[in-house]
Amino acid sequence: MMDFDEILRSLPHAFPFRMIDRILDIEKGKKAIALKNVSMDEPYFSGHFAKKPVLPGGLILEAMAQTGGLAFGSSFEKGEKGIPALASVEEFRVKKKVIPGDQLIIEAEVLRIFSNLAKVKVLARVREETVAEGTLVLAKGPNSTS
Repeated sequence: MMDFDEILRSLPHAFPFRMIDRILDIEKGKKAIALKNVSMDEPYFSGHFAKKPVLPGGLILEAMAQTGGLAFGSSFEKGEKGIPALASVEEFRVKKKVIPGDQLIIEAEVLRIFSNLAKVKVLARVREETVAEGTLVLAKGPNSTS
């Protein structure tokens, strides 16, 4: 299991856009499973929606892309440069609301790697219920985040 420091080194994102709190499992070049604790203290809840907060679907998609990026990125050779970035969304569907207090479990399975691209199947669950699913294409982007 990766710890938070390892996630910080693996992802170029910083608060409030880091959508992963912990990696539960990673299989090099094949899959990653991540956890996102959904807290009422997150800044977007003040406006989405003030009286009945709901995690925006776009942020669920971002959490899935970050998890997929970790799965794809784990296939890179040691010392190989590049950061996985979302290139396209082939399919994406939100099926249920995600609210403060929920714990989002995100699974990403690398279906195929071709050149500097990867096709990744993603699924997000709260408890045992699927809340979102899709298929993403990730690209190996430049190693610079500045």
